[in-house]
Amino acid sequence: MKTRFLLPIFATALSMGMFAACSDDSSSPNAPVVDPSNPVVDPITPDVDPNAPVVDPNAPVVDPNAPVVDPNVPVVDPNIPATDPSTPTTPADPSITVDPNAPVDANGKIVSKIFDDSALPKLPNNDTVHVENKSDYDYFGAELSGKDQFQYGRFEARMKMASISGSVSSMFLYYDNSYMLEDEPWNEIDIEVLGKNPGQWQSNIITRYPNEEGQKAHKNITSEYIHQFGGNATEDFHLFGMIWTPEYIAWEIDSVEIRRDYYGQTRTEKNGPEQDQVAFMTMEQSLRFNLWSSASTGWVGKFTGGELADGPVEQLIDYVRVYDYDPATKGFVLNWQDDFDGDALDKTHWKTGNWKMENVMLSPNNVVVADGYCKLQLSRELKAAAN
Repeated sequence: MKTRFLLPIFATALSMGMFAACSDDSSSPNAPVVDPSNPVVDPITPDVDPNAPVVDPNAPVVDPNAPVVDPNVPVVDPNIPATDPSTPTTPADPSITVDPNAPVDANGKIVSKIFDDSALPKLPNNDTVHVENKSDYDYFGAELSGKDQFQYGRFEARMKMASISGSVSSMFLYYDNSYMLEDEPWNEIDIEVLGKNPGQWQSNIITRYPNEEGQKAHKNITSEYIHQFGGNATEDFHLFGMIWTPEYIAWEIDSVEIRRDYYGQTRTEKNGPEQDQVAFMTMEQSLRFNLWSSASTGWVGKFTGGELADGPVEQLIDYVRVYDYDPATKGFVLNWQDDFDGDALDKTHWKTGNWKMENVMLSPNNVVVADGYCKLQLSRELKAAAN
């Protein structure tokens, strides 16, 4: 019997000096009497040409040598740096403010807030199981893909992860058209337990500017951090959480915040422009989970499939909770929860993947609902030609 628990959710003026000019008061008893038929000429006052135009003494003096200004051209503040019109810019929302408590580096640039895991024990890397007949098999992974589309929210899953050399066991948010090039941006937020080490996991944001016609394609901007569990992620269940708001993106393990990225925090594309990844994360995304094998051995270790000789390796999902973001309170409200208590997926929220993921083919048959869990399986099958 599974224990259920629900965690609480946090919810120039310019001043101007005034002055007055005083003039002689004609009602003063000391004022001279003037004969209206014989006007008095002040010998100090220069002769005035009666044909000269009258000049308003309050009008500003104009330098005749100054260039003529077109009134239809907008005035540019010289204190604002010029922007290269060919460089993409991050969309900004004036209603969102930078967190004054965000950590900064020595140059005053905002950086991620990272939980200090230096005191946690570190596990050794997984060893690769050597096999002579790797090519005799086909390898299959699994993906549980959400149908719902979200813009901001809190996403939780209680899971026991998988970790064999070469594998990736994950939970992530993903803009469904990110894989397309041309004019589509990339938006993605990841939690990944890597097969290289069962005691580590990776948090990551992936963004990419859409491509401009006739210009060189942009590259993905990533922000990977490797964190220690302090134990083996394949032996026990843990509560994983991703929090996505307009102001920040955060990751939690067992209700402890491990990392937070902030609005106003920028990263640079390789040989390209800077980008505020939190501000750029505006596309609706689906919630997904997958178990697969990457060809990047430096990232996840070498995959041989030898660990699959005794049967599938499984990532177990106990339950999933999805919370809506409330912009008024900046808190979260539970939208729905799936406990996987039946014997099939709830088709209201889920579908399965069936495409190639580097070393494996994602198979709907490897997404199994049984025993109160959704089981994502990594497996192998002997090729027909090898029988």
